Amino acid sequence: MRSRQIKTLAGMMAAVLLFSGCGAGNSETPLPDETATEGQENAPTDTDAAEEQADEEAPSPEAWESLPLQMIDDNYRTYYEVFVYSFCDSDGDGIGDLQGLISRLDYINDGDDATDTDLGCNGIWLMPVNPSPTYHKYDVADYYAIDEAYGTLEDFQELLSECDRRGIKVIMDLVLNHSSSQNPWFRDACAYLQGLGGAQPSAAECPYFDYYHFSKEQGGGYYQVEGTDWYYEAQFWSEMPDLNLDCEALRTEIEKITKYWLDMGVGGFRLDAVKEYYSGAPQSNIEFLAWLTETVKSQKQDAYLVGEAWLDMADYAKYYESGIDSIFDFAFADKDGIISKVLNGSSAAKYGAAIASLDEMYGTYNTDYIDAPFYTNHDMGRSAGYYAGEDSAAQTKMAGAMNLFMSGSAFLYYGEELGMKGSGKDENKRAPMYWSMDPDAEGICDGPADMDAVKMKFDSLEEQEKDADSVYQYYKKVIRIRNQNPEIARGKAEYVTVGDFLMEDIKESVCAIKKTYGDSELLLVFVTKAETEELDLTGITLNGKHIGAETEIRGTLVTGEEKIRFENGKAVMPGFSVLVLQ
Repeated sequence: MRSRQIKTLAGMMAAVLLFSGCGAGNSETPLPDETATEGQENAPTDTDAAEEQADEEAPSPEAWESLPLQMIDDNYRTYYEVFVYSFCDSDGDGIGDLQGLISRLDYINDGDDATDTDLGCNGIWLMPVNPSPTYHKYDVADYYAIDEAYGTLEDFQELLSECDRRGIKVIMDLVLNHSSSQNPWFRDACAYLQGLGGAQPSAAECPYFDYYHFSKEQGGGYYQVEGTDWYYEAQFWSEMPDLNLDCEALRTEIEKITKYWLDMGVGGFRLDAVKEYYSGAPQSNIEFLAWLTETVKSQKQDAYLVGEAWLDMADYAKYYESGIDSIFDFAFADKDGIISKVLNGSSAAKYGAAIASLDEMYGTYNTDYIDAPFYTNHDMGRSAGYYAGEDSAAQTKMAGAMNLFMSGSAFLYYGEELGMKGSGKDENKRAPMYWSMDPDAEGICDGPADMDAVKMKFDSLEEQEKDADSVYQYYKKVIRIRNQNPEIARGKAEYVTVGDFLMEDIKESVCAIKKTYGDSELLLVFVTKAETEELDLTGITLNGKHIGAETEIRGTLVTGEEKIRFENGKAVMPGFSVLVLQ
């Protein structure tokens, strides 16, 4: 066992409680004295009585797992990002669909708090489901319909109903930076320009002309309208013409679109590419987001909005000025983000200090902000590829806890809970959900046509369901702890400094974060490297008392065979482990 000691825990091991990823157990009972005479051998002793009493008072081996879930119906949730195309195929055509997703809802959340067979996510982010000529569907051809490859509006309504029954809030991807070139708005506008014969265009004659950025000059990212001397802006791709969000008629259209889906039962929207609404003009982006947020909240007060602004933290923090609920927290995500850097050798303090800084940074712009931490998404290589070597499985697991134990609405990309792989071009990042190693198994999708063969690092769900130590089972425990303790998602975070721990020698690998929610405090202790650490936590005050004999264990997570041991405020934590205390 690799170990660095900060101070001798004299006598600690004699009567220590042992805690694994499943909870608590008792230390071993001493062997009987071999010299005892017949009759005395089985006679009760004071020691036996004391041990029997201790047994009765000690928590069961799965004490924290039996704690009740505390699910609150608000906008602090655990969202599961679904790419319908690759998730589950119900009709055998190789393409995932809404009925396939419906058939797998019990995997995400079965709606029964008494079971432990579901992940426990209480939110779903649907990547675009509107009609589109591409597999990814980020170019919308009709904002009021469902892509026929995915199903029908009736299927979508059934999905919303089934999710509502399970306590799952569904948010849709809303793509407003651009539409598809096949959208009737754009096609009608181009046909109008082609028929002008040199006359000046008028939005009064063709309102859709004003929905886009048309010009007689070819600027950067502009493409020619066939058969004319007109050009249109399309910064992402020629087949994704940019929308003119200053157009009042288009804004009225957007109001209709959001109301249409909210009235149907959608819980809110994930807003694509918000920093490109007005490329290079962040204040204009913020002003449009403020209008959109006000519009959506007036239609449904508890609707949830989360925006994608792939920028540095200091830059995307400013977008909270719009009043939007959430902006994705990119600083912690991807292979170069804070979580991956810490697990690949950076000091654990980098994680703790960054989390503690968020309230001041985001709260400066919006005191009601809800952070939106995530670790990977459809634009990033999958996380199982971030780590190599003997600790890679442990690092893959640990990263999930570091993401999902952040405050706010946490997001989990489908398949990350299985340790799926996929990197390089976008198609590889959206590989079929790994339900089975058998490609012909029921529900398995073909994936995008241009996807490369992806060799997975970990087994499929079929195998991982049966393995108590799998990545999948670890993620389930993480989410369960999050659902049992409202402080994790809703608490204000405070980084507990090295001085509070009295462990100057191990500051590189240990991080502790205190979460305060209402009058309740929770402590999360992370060991982010492979070495075992011995910690004296008695100097930390939690809920008005120093951590000690009365401190309750609210969760333990380990990534190997060694267990967490905790007694009287002192802990021995193996590498890549988490201890949750109250």
